[in-house]
Amino acid sequence: MTTLTKPAVTLQDQGLTLHLTDGAPAYFNYFWLRDNCPSSFDPQTRERSFDLQTLPAPPRATTADITDTHLVISWQGEDHISRHNLEFLAANSSATPRPDPADLPRKPWFSDHYPNMQRFAQPEVIANPAERAAWAKALLTDGVALVTEMPENPTGLEDTAGLLGYIRASFFGPSFEVKTHIKPTNLAFTSKALEMHTDLPPEDLPPGIQYLHCLANSVAGGDSLFLDGLAVAEDFRNSNPEDFALLAETDIPFFCEHESFDMRARQRVIELNTRGEVTGLTISGHLQDVFDHDQRFLDRYYPAYWRFARHMHDPTYLMRFRLNAGECICFDNHRIVHGREAYSATSGERHLRGCYTDRGELRSTYRALVAKGQA
Repeated sequence: MTTLTKPAVTLQDQGLTLHLTDGAPAYFNYFWLRDNCPSSFDPQTRERSFDLQTLPAPPRATTADITDTHLVISWQGEDHISRHNLEFLAANSSATPRPDPADLPRKPWFSDHYPNMQRFAQPEVIANPAERAAWAKALLTDGVALVTEMPENPTGLEDTAGLLGYIRASFFGPSFEVKTHIKPTNLAFTSKALEMHTDLPPEDLPPGIQYLHCLANSVAGGDSLFLDGLAVAEDFRNSNPEDFALLAETDIPFFCEHESFDMRARQRVIELNTRGEVTGLTISGHLQDVFDHDQRFLDRYYPAYWRFARHMHDPTYLMRFRLNAGECICFDNHRIVHGREAYSATSGERHLRGCYTDRGELRSTYRALVAKGQA
């Protein structure tokens, strides 16, 4: 905590300056100070109840003085006084986001990850908030986790996924059945091999967290294939920086078209956050639309895309395992790339139920558990 001892206040045209004890001046804009007056927030909802647009003119301080631990401001043209806690002002004296407990370091993993994949018993995550927090943390750091001891009842999947967020419907509905369909609308609903992909890039915002609950798996074949897109992309950035930049900067089209829907959206193969860090991949050959870029541009883009796909299929990254009845594999659909080996549909039964929640709700759930001291 920064200690402020009798700092001097200097009024300026659009803001004021506090002189901290270390001698460094901290400047605060008048709009910011008025907008973030403690009285601007509803004490019950914690939402801002003050509307900046109601001010007849830009805010300007008439006086500003230090009283004990507060900066007290009288506002020109208003019958209003703001009392800002000095500790709050010190915490906001630099242009940095407030600390986020859900902004955890992501840990890349490779083909040997299966024995180390974090596992959680479903009855425990239901009953124990600390176990639920550990599950959420595993999804934030590793991007994948396995829930065991799943119930066979019809709502077991939804009850489990609902612990981390509201079920988010897609154009397949609130949930979907991964098994051999008579009239399939997706390759996942056949017994064919399913290439490495992320789910539903034809949606404007593809789903965030995916859950696949295995109800039965007695077929020959059908192993699950998973890889960490973070590990792949970061290695590719180091080995092919120009290709990496092309994939991170270029939108490409995706589609999913059937009798009752026609979904189309544009995504980038490599997702970056504002810090330039890889947050995930968006890739799906079977839902990729015809590239509509200039053909000369494709002279550069296609080779970069091909080199990345080849890089992604390096055995270094591919985790192969069999999903068993009673298990639910949970993963970040914007980070984890998954697929499936072909299987013999007549050799037994293979039935998974799936659904989605959003990444933002996962982070929200984890933050709330941390705030309650349950993480």
